[in-house]
Amino acid sequence: MLAADYISELMAKGRYTFTVEEAARVLGQSLVATRAALRRLSKKGEITMPYRGFWVIVPPEYRSIGCLPPDQFIPQLMEHLNEPYYASLLSAAEYHGAAHHRPQVFQVMVAKNRPGIDCGKVRIRFVARKNVAGIPTMPFKTPRGYLQLSTPEATAFDLVGYPERSAGLDNVATILAELSGDLDGMKLAEAAKMSPVSWAQRLGYILELVGVEGIAAELAKYVDKERPVPTPLIRSKSVKGTIKDARWRVMLNGVVEAEI
Repeated sequence: MLAADYISELMAKGRYTFTVEEAARVLGQSLVATRAALRRLSKKGEITMPYRGFWVIVPPEYRSIGCLPPDQFIPQLMEHLNEPYYASLLSAAEYHGAAHHRPQVFQVMVAKNRPGIDCGKVRIRFVARKNVAGIPTMPFKTPRGYLQLSTPEATAFDLVGYPERSAGLDNVATILAELSGDLDGMKLAEAAKMSPVSWAQRLGYILELVGVEGIAAELAKYVDKERPVPTPLIRSKSVKGTIKDARWRVMLNGVVEAEI
């Protein structure tokens, strides 16, 4: 069997990813010979390798971007790596209909730091969170299967926890205002247990700021129970001489403005 025939068979079965070891086994060739055959197909734009040894088939409709869309191969890649993951931050917000602006990169939460992937015009960036396996997620159907996606509540916490990855707190506030219709107050308080309490403080303050304080009522009870120390609204700025929001114990060392 030729490598091109192997690719055609995979597509006929609805599979668009494979490893070099799988290909070598089916083709009955050595890894060296298989890699050479795959490189020839890669030069034609029919396949690409976003990760060492892991190949993606690029159907004609995606040749212009030189890769499959990330949500169509990230689940298979993370399964290949045997690592927990979920689409997160601005990418998750987009799936929940609250991205405001289309993200420039696809963001994936993983347990440890991992280099980004540039595959054609597709850019994937990984963000490390140690307890990634315990964060609430939900399946999202794509043309190639299911992508694990953070729930609206988990997405809200990630956004305030990683503002530097979310285009700043102004953008976070804008997204939270749009996401608020999907947030459940009880689930929000439950999700708070998976994050530093300072994230719950900032999240509650911003939700109140954008006019959806009712959703944060249970979250406020959680913060009161934890009795946390005051936390800065903007971590990178000094809190000297600033006032404190009493309900959320947040030092207001900056101004957050949502684009509503």
